[in-house]
Amino acid sequence: MSAVAFSEKDRRSLQHGSGQAPIAARKELKIRDAVEADLPAIIGIYNAAIATRISTAQLEPVTVESRRHWLSEHTSDCYPFWVAEIDGRVRGWLSVKSFLPRFAYRGTIELSVYVDENFRRRGIARKLLEAAIARASSIGINAMVGLIFAHNEASLKLFTRLGFERWGLLPRVARLDDVERDLVVVGRHCAMHKGRAHE
Repeated sequence: MSAVAFSEKDRRSLQHGSGQAPIAARKELKIRDAVEADLPAIIGIYNAAIATRISTAQLEPVTVESRRHWLSEHTSDCYPFWVAEIDGRVRGWLSVKSFLPRFAYRGTIELSVYVDENFRRRGIARKLLEAAIARASSIGINAMVGLIFAHNEASLKLFTRLGFERWGLLPRVARLDDVERDLVVVGRHCAMHKGRAHE
């Protein structure tokens, strides 16, 4: 588990200069492993993202029951699933999963990150991604990949600020409400301890 606290200077900046609501700055943000009790909040955040047609190719809302397997597919020491908690409530989450099943790709993972629609642009996604980057080498990750729609400019900018580069473009591969969308592949390499690629 890791935690991030905001300073008094950060609070003043959010209240007077950034246009962001101050609540996230007044509270401590904690990043921890997700547990089953978090699933309703996780699914709520995901379903809100589905409706935007910006961040996922899933088109229909999902249920908690249909996604109970999510957490069982993750382990804290290999493919973590983290939540960002503010004042005891889940406001964002990040999952790490295998990029492709072939063994040669064992050190490469795909990242997904989602934030409560009422808490976006407050640094939650950045903190989750920074935590993943910081821990990458200790859990055998040598490359991180993100799959982002080209019209999701905010996410592309965030990943770029955190050292991700554009590794590819898949033009018009997704159809969202009869609109064809491009998919951008972003990635970054991470320093890896020798022999730790998910042995």
